[in-house]
Amino acid sequence: MTAPANTAALAEVQDLPEAEAAKAVKDSRPLRLITCGSVDDGKSTLIGRLLWDTKAVKEDQAAALSRDSGKQNDLGLPDFALLLDGLQAEREQGITIDVAYRYFSTDRRSFIVADTPGHEQYTRNMATGASTADLAVLLVDARAGLLEQTRRHATIASLMGIKQFVLAVNKFDLVSYDKSVFDRISHEFKELALSLGVRQITAIPMSALKGENVVYGASTIMPWYDGPTLVQALELATIRTATAGGFRLPVQRVSRPGESFRGYQGTVAGGSIKPGDSVAILPSGIVANVKQIVTFDLVRNAAVAGDAITLVLDRQVDVSRGDMIVSLDGQPMTGLGFDAQLVALQPGGIEPGKRYWLKAGSRRQRVVVQPVSQLELSSGKWKPHAETLAMNAIGKVRLSFDELAIFDTYEQNRATGAFILIDPDTNNTVAGGMVTAKRSDLGGIHREGERVLLSLPADLAEELMASEAFAARRDDVDIRRISGQRSNEIFETLE
Repeated sequence: MTAPANTAALAEVQDLPEAEAAKAVKDSRPLRLITCGSVDDGKSTLIGRLLWDTKAVKEDQAAALSRDSGKQNDLGLPDFALLLDGLQAEREQGITIDVAYRYFSTDRRSFIVADTPGHEQYTRNMATGASTADLAVLLVDARAGLLEQTRRHATIASLMGIKQFVLAVNKFDLVSYDKSVFDRISHEFKELALSLGVRQITAIPMSALKGENVVYGASTIMPWYDGPTLVQALELATIRTATAGGFRLPVQRVSRPGESFRGYQGTVAGGSIKPGDSVAILPSGIVANVKQIVTFDLVRNAAVAGDAITLVLDRQVDVSRGDMIVSLDGQPMTGLGFDAQLVALQPGGIEPGKRYWLKAGSRRQRVVVQPVSQLELSSGKWKPHAETLAMNAIGKVRLSFDELAIFDTYEQNRATGAFILIDPDTNNTVAGGMVTAKRSDLGGIHREGERVLLSLPADLAEELMASEAFAARRDDVDIRRISGQRSNEIFETLE
């Protein structure tokens, strides 16, 4: 393996300060990444080559690979894609269908890589892989350049909160290592990435099949390229953390092993907590102090994001599954209306005005979805007044809840800003979404089919229901009472 470039040089390539780059190099936590892009751009082959050249392929796997590859290619190499494409249908068709996760490491760092499918009909699987990734390796066939599916995958990755991209201009040997081809594709992609709010971009010309600029450098073949190899770029990437924001514990279970113990169990979704800290229970808003933090085999002095814990409070409070225990400072947003972006995942798409189940963590709530605009992948512009969102469409929507909902923006916290939509008629997951903001139009009038839904403060709702005028329209109108807290939000907004 060629010697890695020095920290200062690589930091310049990825627009990172030298100190931050050095910290990333020494980080022992696994970096989660995905490979994405259009069909036949070489995603599985690239990961297979990574595994092969980093010695992550065991002897029995290598023997099976040689056997399954049949006749080797002109380079005398096995079919590296078979290390990832394990399903029979994938091997028969030569495509990736499911998401395949693999582990490999270098002397500096360990990695978990997800190989995601390039076909449009499997976009939902790509979105699944992107939802937990810190970095996206976007492959482009040097002969074809950026395609619509390339743009779709880049957009979905950015919506999923990925802010670090490696553009792998693959199959570069098939364009005779032409620098002008690399410059044109990398410039076009950087314009796309900047429009998506992504600024950490590393473009690398490579041949996954030959292993050029993947693990080993290719300076003799491409003397004009002096940037990092793919592995060197990955070693300097940063890991997204959820410890910086406020404490979040979505309650998954209330533990009552005896009369003297009541604990609230879940996985910390953000921030940190220690005994003595004050917390609020949402949506009720009750305040309590942390008495004890318990895990499977010990009592802890603190807990951080990712820890599975049982939280014991200093008083008896009403907490149930689906509630969220949060820090007093920096609480999440609560409300009945939110703006979001989502990806439609089923053939039926998203129907405007239909009531879906929204699942976020351990919460499940009824929600009405109203599409606002849809992204045109060819132009990169949002088309307003979207009536429906078809399968694989990326859209902006408004979410309207019957009961108080709790969210952070996805940009602030992946775990508490993401959700899925479930069709109540089929129980199919029809969309995955990310909350972008709390809606400013608090309360109001909405139409659901033939009925009208009024969202009003409780006292006004009672007064209206008692009126004679309402009695004649009782069968056509539903009234949703807004809580006192919600009423205060409305009045604060009016002020």
